[in-house]
Amino acid sequence: MSKFWLFWCTYIGLGLVCSVVEHFRPARKLHLWRLDALPLDLVAAALFQFVFFATASRLVAHIPVQFKATQLMLAFPLPLRVVVYYFAGDFGSYWLHRLMHKPQLWRVHRFHHSVTQLWWLSGVRATIPQQFLFNLPYMMWAPLLVGAGPDVFHGLMVAGIVTNHWMHMNVAWRSNGLEKIIITPRYHHVHHSANVKAHDGNYGTVFTIWDRMFGTFIDPDSTQVRVFGLGQPLRPLALLRYVIGV
Repeated sequence: MSKFWLFWCTYIGLGLVCSVVEHFRPARKLHLWRLDALPLDLVAAALFQFVFFATASRLVAHIPVQFKATQLMLAFPLPLRVVVYYFAGDFGSYWLHRLMHKPQLWRVHRFHHSVTQLWWLSGVRATIPQQFLFNLPYMMWAPLLVGAGPDVFHGLMVAGIVTNHWMHMNVAWRSNGLEKIIITPRYHHVHHSANVKAHDGNYGTVFTIWDRMFGTFIDPDSTQVRVFGLGQPLRPLALLRYVIGV
């Protein structure tokens, strides 16, 4: 099976599982047939697969400065190097996510925050610059995976899909214990709030520890999220600017 079909079979298959869970345990009522919901998410999914992800990956591959794993590091067992890679990539992703909320880079990220109906497919909204920045830390640390077989890369791909689906799911579920380490849907939903004060926090992608360590943690128990998005109507011309990140 080609990488293309493997990715999409995994993406859609896991998405169907998420849809079943969302049906039985919804966090809120969705209006997916609105133009700025399912139709826009399907367009964003097509753009992501055929344009944005491929372009961003090519750009990252041409970066001349890249971390070089030393012989000492490569002497450690591959499972340990995979764990280090995963943590290092997530740590870099946290900081780049914070940077994208600064005025200088907000334009490349606001399309992702245009979501008003948050569900598992919502995470696909991205721009080329955003995808480039999120790929950057993982590509920079890729030398740690020297000698890894296809199963490792497939596993990391599945982990990325699960993470993106999971954090955006419309599901009523909580676990304060798990949230001390791992991002949950309600934890990330706070970040997507239309309330600027609420979405300026909870930047983590996989682990919540970075938010706690660097002062950007917002407790979901103390934050009621009622409206998602940018707090303004999505006009066609403005939306086009959001999609291309200008």
